[in-house]
Amino acid sequence: MKCIGQSSEEKIKEAARKVFLKKGFDGTTSRDIANEAEMNIALTNYYFRSKEKLFLEIFKDLLNLYFQDTVNIFNKDIPLREKLIESVDHTFEMVRKEPDLVIFIMNEVHKAPERLIPDINFLRQIKNTRLSQQLEEEAKRGNIRPISVENVLPMLCGYIQFIFMGKNIHMKAFEVTEEQFVTYADEHKNIVKDMIINYIFLPK
Repeated sequence: MKCIGQSSEEKIKEAARKVFLKKGFDGTTSRDIANEAEMNIALTNYYFRSKEKLFLEIFKDLLNLYFQDTVNIFNKDIPLREKLIESVDHTFEMVRKEPDLVIFIMNEVHKAPERLIPDINFLRQIKNTRLSQQLEEEAKRGNIRPISVENVLPMLCGYIQFIFMGKNIHMKAFEVTEEQFVTYADEHKNIVKDMIINYIFLPK
């Protein structure tokens, strides 16, 4: 019986994740989630009591998916240049697989910062990562221009995120196919890497 309950709970969470990503918190109803999970609405409420409680749990899971691997990369004991390149590659693959995730997080935090921001501890963790220390150390050695992790993070993420957030507009405006867009995105990723490295590292 326990296994059945756990299976039902995970099924509800997976359904909620799909619906919340598509419709957001305000546009989603408990019935939408129950229908997606192909379960009775009473069972959905039994496990999670309310739409808000379920949403907060899903939101934390998605934040963890989005930020935790980035924090882990930032804490790796590898050279700065290698770390920056790996961070771009990671962001690219993550956003390529979950293009709706970025829009979802931004929209929900914008609409309800008082409810969601207290749970965002990954951004605070980033300030204390090994990357932050490396930027300070390399700047003191004269190897890179002085720059904080708060400025580096948007460079690593924003340039990549925008490619996929604007995918439909790009394909229509430039009249490209899905295959051509994939080629464009890969090329743009490499441009972003070169741009970040060339800006941060000082010529020798």
